[in-house]
Amino acid sequence: MSTRVEIDHRKGGTSRIRHPEKAHRPDNPIARKPEWIRVRAPNHPTYHETRTLMRDNKLVTVCEEAACPNIGECWSQRHATMMIMGEICTRACAFCNVSTGLPHALDEGEPERVAEAVAKLGLRHVVITSVDRDDLADGGAQHFARVIAAIRATSPDTTIEILTPDFLRKDKALEVVVKARPDVFNHNLETVPRLYPTIRPGARYYQSMRLLDRVKQLDPSIFTKSGLMLGLGEEKMELAQVMDDLRIADVDFITMGQYLQPTVKHAAVARFVTPEEFEEYGTMARVKGFLQVSSSPLTRSSYHADTDFAQLREARNKRLKEAL
Repeated sequence: MSTRVEIDHRKGGTSRIRHPEKAHRPDNPIARKPEWIRVRAPNHPTYHETRTLMRDNKLVTVCEEAACPNIGECWSQRHATMMIMGEICTRACAFCNVSTGLPHALDEGEPERVAEAVAKLGLRHVVITSVDRDDLADGGAQHFARVIAAIRATSPDTTIEILTPDFLRKDKALEVVVKARPDVFNHNLETVPRLYPTIRPGARYYQSMRLLDRVKQLDPSIFTKSGLMLGLGEEKMELAQVMDDLRIADVDFITMGQYLQPTVKHAAVARFVTPEEFEEYGTMARVKGFLQVSSSPLTRSSYHADTDFAQLREARNKRLKEAL
């Protein structure tokens, strides 16, 4: 049986039991990663400075909670994706390493601390995500809006990208977030519709599609973005259909990266998609009309987000000029 020791970056030791709801599931041995997916352990001095800043401001990052393989590279460049509304999610997706359970009450001082960290890091572009908060009447929409407003107040030149839950059954929650006017609204589909019952059982594919479509209806100036994990058993034609669905919703930016199994209790990797295949899927997406595409084994939603945003804005301006 293949096992893995999880490291809690916040404490420097082995982590607590993060997924009691998965304890009854049979083990899925973790396959050995191919050479193109392995990354070095973080050891850059700036990485440790970024980690200290997160701890001093009592902030949670998805980089740590989701065990992102790019944490060493990103934190060494002072790029951290902050995860608001706590570190406990109300859902239990089969792919996700974030803890599941009953979340704590919202921290009313969090928006200001996030804004302070953004200012100290000197970020040109920041990505803010969250756990699912099905326990809240608005799914956390107002808290997102408060964080956006706090960052605007302290760092007016910083562009803001948010990666939100689906706000399933949260009437008017999306309107609250869109009214706060983030520069990029990201919501990940994660996988193809056929795999939702086993991979993303608490979500609904068409709810996620409607969410992205509705953002553009409410404010066409906001860039929209969505991401997919590959290697879960999806087929090429299914990916093509998802791309078409996203373009019908006028989504601007698609990311595609390799799914990596966090523990033996999570969904198994069906296969490791080769870099050449990722390039092929990237070409397919560009042909379908996305303004920006990121497709590689280590691509994640917020990986190189600052550079991607600059290119996204440039691509839109170019397309607008061509339309004149």
